[in-house]
Amino acid sequence: MPDTPWLGDACSLVDAFRSGERSPVEELDATLAAIERSQLNAFSHLDPEPAREAAAKADIKRAFGGVPVGVKELDRVAGWPHTEASTVLKDEVSDSDSVLVSRLRHHGAVPFGLTTASEFGGVNFTRTHLNGVTWNPWGERDRSPGGSSGGSAAAVAGGLCTLATGGDGGGSIRIPAAFCGLPGLKATYGRIPKSPYTEITNLTAVLGPLTRSVRDIARYFDVCNGFDSRDPFSLPQVTQWEHRLGSFGEVLRGKKVAISPNLGAAVVLPALEDAVREHGEQLAKDAGLELVEVAVALPELSYEWALSGLVGVLSSLGDRYPDCASELTMEIALGLQMATQMYSLETPVRIEQQRVNHNEAMAALFDEVDFVIAATNPDVAFTTEGTIPMEVGGVSTGPGNNGALTIPSNIYGNPAVTIPIGTIDGLPIGMQVIGPHHTEQLLLDLLLTAERERPWPLVAPGTPC
Repeated sequence: MPDTPWLGDACSLVDAFRSGERSPVEELDATLAAIERSQLNAFSHLDPEPAREAAAKADIKRAFGGVPVGVKELDRVAGWPHTEASTVLKDEVSDSDSVLVSRLRHHGAVPFGLTTASEFGGVNFTRTHLNGVTWNPWGERDRSPGGSSGGSAAAVAGGLCTLATGGDGGGSIRIPAAFCGLPGLKATYGRIPKSPYTEITNLTAVLGPLTRSVRDIARYFDVCNGFDSRDPFSLPQVTQWEHRLGSFGEVLRGKKVAISPNLGAAVVLPALEDAVREHGEQLAKDAGLELVEVAVALPELSYEWALSGLVGVLSSLGDRYPDCASELTMEIALGLQMATQMYSLETPVRIEQQRVNHNEAMAALFDEVDFVIAATNPDVAFTTEGTIPMEVGGVSTGPGNNGALTIPSNIYGNPAVTIPIGTIDGLPIGMQVIGPHHTEQLLLDLLLTAERERPWPLVAPGTPC
C-alpha cells in the first residue's frame, strides 16, 4: 500500500489508476490511514467497508473512476448521518443521496466520509459542539480553515484526499479555499442542482468542489452540472468544461478588468492589498485584459439578510426549537433569537428592496467592465478562537470584511473564482476574479493562466497532516 494518499490532483490520480501505478482500493486505504493519523479533525463520519466495495468495483474509465471523495456534512448521502453539523440533529440519517452525490457516483467517484462544516453552514469558520474544532493544515493548530466548507478544504489541502464537495452561500467555498491555498469556483446560481428536498430560501447558496487544480474544477462541473426537475432553479447542462479549458484566449483578449482589492467596503490587510494589485496586473497582462479604473461602491446589506437565511435552519429544527436552543452554537442560537423577535412583514420588504438595489448596482458595474479583481479574504486565516464577523444563512451580520468581499456574488448570483497568490507570514492568501452570470468558463481560463504562470503548492507543507 502507498505510504500516503495521492498528493497530485484528482485527474492525475485517475491517470495513475488507468496506468496501473495505483489502484482505487490502495488509494482508499491510504486515505483512511492518513485520516486516522491526522490531527486536522476534517471528517465527522467515515464509512470504510461500503467504500472499499465501491473502490474494488470502480470503473476507472469514468471521469472520477475510483477517486475517494469527501462529502461535506451538509450534503445528503443515503444511510449516512444528516446532522447539519448540529448536536440537535445528531441522530438524523439521510434517506437518499443528493443529486450531486448520485452524479459523482455515476461517474465513478467513491464517497467514503463526511467532512466537517459549520453548524447549518452558518458561519465562516469550522467549530461546532458536534465535531469540535477543525484546523487549517497551513497553521500550527491555531488557524481556522474558514467555513462553512472548512473540513473539505482542510482535507484537500492537508493531503487526505484529492477532492471534496462544498457549498457557497456567502463565500463558503472561496473563503476556505483561499485560507488553505486552494483554487475555488463559486458558480452562477443554479449551476448544480440542490435537490432533492430543494430549499429556495434567500437564493444565495450554490454547490461546488474543493480541489487542488483548475482541471479538477472543470471536470467536476462536467460531471455535476445540469437541470434537475426537483430543483426548479437549476440551469440547463453546459458541457465540455474540461475539454475547452485554455481555448478562450481570443475571447478574453481585450476584455476590461478593474482591480478593487476591497470592493469599496472591506478593510484589507495592506500587504494583501498590494499582492492583489500585483497579481491582478500580472494576470491582466498574461491574459491580454485591458485594465480600467472604476470606482466600486455596492449598497450596504443589513442584518435582515441574515434573518432570512435562518428560515431553513428553523425548518430543520422543527418543533425542537426553542427547547433545543442551549444545544446550538452561540452564533446560531443568537441568530434565531434575533430572528424570532425581530422578523416581521416589513422585513422581507426591506430584503427585497436591498436585493433589487444590489442587483442594479452589480449590473451597472458589469456594464462598465467584464471582470473585477478583489481580495478573497481581507487577511490571512484567523485563529480558531478569534472573533470574526458572524455569518448566518451565508450572509455576514458583522462589520464586514469577508462578507463584503464574497457575499456580493451570492446576492447577485454571478460566478467568481479564487486564485492562490502566495503567502503572508507563511499563510496562504487568495485573489478573486468576479464575472457576470454564466462566465464560469472564462473565469476558469483566467484561473488556468494563473496556474500555468504562477503555480501554487497542491498541498500544504508537511502534508498529509
